[in-house]
Amino acid sequence: METMQPTGKPAAMASTMIPDNAHKHIPGNPSTATSSKIHLNDRSNQKPLRVLSEADWQFWKHNGYIVIKQAVPKEQADRLASFLWEFEEKDPNDQTTWYAPPRAEMKMKELTNSGMVELYNHQYEWDNRQYPRVYDAFVDIWGTEKLWVTIDRANLNLPVRPGYEFKGFIHWDYDPETRPQNVQGVLALADQTDENMGGFQCLPELYRTYDTWKLTQPADRNRFKPDTAGFDFVKVKMEAGDLLIFNSTQPHGIRPNLSTDKVRMAQYISMMPAEEDNEALRQWRITSWRDRQAPEGYAFPGDPRNWEKERYQTAELSPLGRKLLGLDSWE
Repeated sequence: METMQPTGKPAAMASTMIPDNAHKHIPGNPSTATSSKIHLNDRSNQKPLRVLSEADWQFWKHNGYIVIKQAVPKEQADRLASFLWEFEEKDPNDQTTWYAPPRAEMKMKELTNSGMVELYNHQYEWDNRQYPRVYDAFVDIWGTEKLWVTIDRANLNLPVRPGYEFKGFIHWDYDPETRPQNVQGVLALADQTDENMGGFQCLPELYRTYDTWKLTQPADRNRFKPDTAGFDFVKVKMEAGDLLIFNSTQPHGIRPNLSTDKVRMAQYISMMPAEEDNEALRQWRITSWRDRQAPEGYAFPGDPRNWEKERYQTAELSPLGRKLLGLDSWE
């Protein structure tokens, strides 16, 4: 195994290191490319599935999403969930602490009050990213073992209140017209079996019929926000530790939390084929992990307190985690 050494670039450069950042004006996570040169798995390599069953695979192909049950142990999900409350300076047992003003303004206004938690490189997040069952699920989806994991944040979606409204919206993070070879993922940190408490929603019918649907739409339509009239929303139920993976051509979003006291909690995790020849991106990823540096992008306002950098240590990585980051080569 080849160890790929990070260069000694000063931490102050980290915020400007994302190379050719395609996410300055669009959603999506900038820690990996918008689309892979490698296509999603079509099973032509004849490799056996590691986590998905054949029924799961058929569901994935037909609906554009799949839930992997207990991708991480419930205790591991609970541990990060408890920490998110602490990081957000909120008491899970005291609703009077829940509705503090936002620390930073969202450029992507639709995400205001959606509960995004600007935490990216904490040990508990990396523990979930480098958990073998999570990795094996993405190996099934991509058909290759050589993957990089996204450096992404978490979500603490509170019940809506007057002055703290969130309507929810359906969108794509990448223009579906470009047919991106990409997937995204959500790890449930708390049970989300009540449809009223927020969580992931999508439109599998539009995912399947996009090519004919677009012929009925105006030429100047918003390429990132479809007209959802006539479609049935699928509200995906999950339990703590479950991982949902969805195709990036799947129209999706967070549904509003209309419960009285339940909180949807999740960590965003995805993987893409490693781009080990993209040295600039690899170096940015290593710096982000080492110095607890948040990604920059249209939908990423950051934490003005800078707690992650000032309060916490660099996460320890397993041998798998080192490869998923890009610190060690897959070769």
